[in-house]
Amino acid sequence: MNVADAIRGRLVVSCQAQDSDSPFVDTAHMMAMASAVVLGGAAGLRGQGIAHVRGMAGLGVPVIGLIKRDTPGSDVYITPTVADVTALAQAGAQIVAADGTARPRPGGEKLADLVSAAHAAGALFMADVDSLDAALAAVDAGADLVGTTLSGYTGGPVPEGPDIALVGTLARRCPVPVIAEGRYRTRAQVSAAFVEGAWAVVVGTAISDPVNATRWFAQACPHPTVEPS
Repeated sequence: MNVADAIRGRLVVSCQAQDSDSPFVDTAHMMAMASAVVLGGAAGLRGQGIAHVRGMAGLGVPVIGLIKRDTPGSDVYITPTVADVTALAQAGAQIVAADGTARPRPGGEKLADLVSAAHAAGALFMADVDSLDAALAAVDAGADLVGTTLSGYTGGPVPEGPDIALVGTLARRCPVPVIAEGRYRTRAQVSAAFVEGAWAVVVGTAISDPVNATRWFAQACPHPTVEPS
């Protein structure tokens, strides 16, 4: 069974420390979280940063690896460079995820350059996209999978729920597996994505980010929560 088949029809959990003050910045704490979601039935993990990816690679499930970094002169934030792709694959990521939108990359690198680097290192390449046009361009560049990760994050207000419609559009038009990702918070949303043709669904905050998940629920309370200083 190849790595893509191992996650087909199953749940992938994104385990990332979204805030610099999160206790899960610590690698040991993140590994405890990742181990817990694997025990709960996660068929794969999506992790950020070399140390976390290296740790997750030892847990016996496929790892989608990425690096988040601001780069001067570019809006690309997820795995911006070829060097990042190679480092992630060497750390044990069997799938490397990177921004697959049309936005210019640092140093003039092209998406096809990142795809080639992933393949040269023995990994599959997942393009995080925001639209059908970006997905089709990523497939033309050689991407092995496309994800709806960046839908709603490349302009305008961020929607409340996931872009399930885009999942269906990509599943009908793209000849590669489509990974549903971004703002999945309920079982019904996960089921709907599979109905639309998702190969796998990635859930993050609702499962593995107690800091932001707690904030989300706290906002529904009649009295505001005072965050610790």
